[in-house]
Amino acid sequence: MSGGLLKGAPAVLNLGVGAFAEAIGAAGGSVVDIDWRPPAGGAREAGTELAALVNHPRIEAANREAFGRFLAAEPRVTGIGSAIDVLPGMGARTVLHAGAPVAWEAMCGPMRGAVLGAILFEGWADDLDGALSLAESGAIAFDPCHHHRAVGPMSGITSPSMPMWIVENADGGNAAFSGLNEGLGKVLRFGANRPEVIERLRWMRDGLAGVLARALGEGGPIELKPLIAQALHMGDEAHNRNAAATSLLIKRLVPPALRSGADPESVARAFAFMAGNDHFFINLSMAACKAMLDAARGVPFSSMVTAMARNGVEFGIRTSGTGDRWFTAPAPVVDGLYFSGFGKEDAARDIGDSAITETAGLGGFAMAAAPAIVRFVGGSASEAIAASREMRRITIGENPAFTLPILDFAAAPAGIDARKVADGGVLPIVNTGIAHREAGVGQIGAGITAAPMGCFVQAVRALYRELAAAGEVPAA
Repeated sequence: MSGGLLKGAPAVLNLGVGAFAEAIGAAGGSVVDIDWRPPAGGAREAGTELAALVNHPRIEAANREAFGRFLAAEPRVTGIGSAIDVLPGMGARTVLHAGAPVAWEAMCGPMRGAVLGAILFEGWADDLDGALSLAESGAIAFDPCHHHRAVGPMSGITSPSMPMWIVENADGGNAAFSGLNEGLGKVLRFGANRPEVIERLRWMRDGLAGVLARALGEGGPIELKPLIAQALHMGDEAHNRNAAATSLLIKRLVPPALRSGADPESVARAFAFMAGNDHFFINLSMAACKAMLDAARGVPFSSMVTAMARNGVEFGIRTSGTGDRWFTAPAPVVDGLYFSGFGKEDAARDIGDSAITETAGLGGFAMAAAPAIVRFVGGSASEAIAASREMRRITIGENPAFTLPILDFAAAPAGIDARKVADGGVLPIVNTGIAHREAGVGQIGAGITAAPMGCFVQAVRALYRELAAAGEVPAA
């Protein structure tokens, strides 16, 4: 043992705490700092179960099937219809919300405010006091948008007479739905419910929706994957930046709208509204992603994530192989860029179904395509590029339909694998708007956050139990 172990400067591989590597380097040692974190967030039993799932042949085959269905999906917008007419299971006194199930008593401020606004919009009450009494009475059924094949940004509040985009998957026969985007400022999805908000919503139902329906009827369906792909090449990421996609949509809709025989003043007002709202396309982006991901649902033993959503209280995910179950953890408060006069203490917890875009490989996963987005959500262009690269560590593959110019047109990472998230500790990134914690104030900022680890650990453990019941792994 007289070798040279202690002779000269040490050469060290450091796993875990980075400060150890810094100390060795400062002392003149050679050190390689390895980014390693305990699997399953350090939970021993969950980590043991996870180890049995890594490279498991049944899961690998199931993921190939689910991911293949996702890639094959061809979402196209085919029409506009009222929620009560087009959403499966939508009742006459049903109000849908974003995220996993949440009772009225537990809803955050922005969601409660939006519920009251929807009640006024539907004419179920004459004023806010009456709307509050009705919401508290139990006479309204509350349910997640996702339970009705729909998605809604921020609070996601959807009531029976609201107009919905109809997005059909031409390959798989499934459909998805989302409402029309109101624009920015004091809007229902952020909890605003003043008379001008309700008046705008009623015009969208009685005026805007009719123009769009006639345009689609005249011009036919619009394929959404090619439109999103083009927008990515023009600086969008299809979540918080939709300027290019909105412009491309207007370009597709104006000629058939003019040919449709619709009232010229109504057409002019409709497209002036859309042109003044760069976020208008986000609802279609969400519905397209929902249609693609729903095509991948229900593949036994698949660990592919098919939904990520937030209700302002909890962050929830669903996976293809575990049915309709939600796996939830507390929703984070977003650390982002706040508008003047506001700070983190004013913010509601993360909210909205719009993380369906990240689930499909857009939004935060495609930030490399939209360097301008960092001025809105914080960070730098180099960090946006790094984020898109890092998401490859937790995905099943790439989506060749969506390419990122700044990365030499590499395909965007897609198909989040719950096992990889739990194993490597890299969390799915989400860029998002930030709502004030009180109803009616509206958006107060935007930022970047991540899905909580607890959701993925729960999903992995549920998948283990599915495999154990099938005799594929030892019973827990």
